Amino acid sequence: MKISPTYCHTVALAGFFGLFVLLMLWHTVLAPATRFPVALILLLTVTPLLLPMRGLLNGKPKSCAWAAYISMLYFVHGSIETYSNPDERYYAALEVVFSLMLFLGAIGYVRWIKK
Repeated sequence: MKISPTYCHTVALAGFFGLFVLLMLWHTVLAPATRFPVALILLLTVTPLLLPMRGLLNGKPKSCAWAAYISMLYFVHGSIETYSNPDERYYAALEVVFSLMLFLGAIGYVRWIKK
């Protein structure tokens, strides 16, 4: 079975937008923070996703590679939150799933587009 670059790019975009929407909802509607301002948390969590967004949407391999690297930060954060915070465990597990979708899709896209 041959995996096409278009399929990998679609998986990466689904992971990207899933992660983006999850982070926006998590910190504003689902479980807003009480110790820090919501704007600060959104600035720290969503801004790294915005850096490679234009290139990821256009299918540029370099931006896709950077999106894969950035997604690992969200994977680590989601793993730690899943283990340590039982109240928000399901949101963190979704963060892990979406970050893995972004990582695997972006790496697959870069791999297949270079061949």
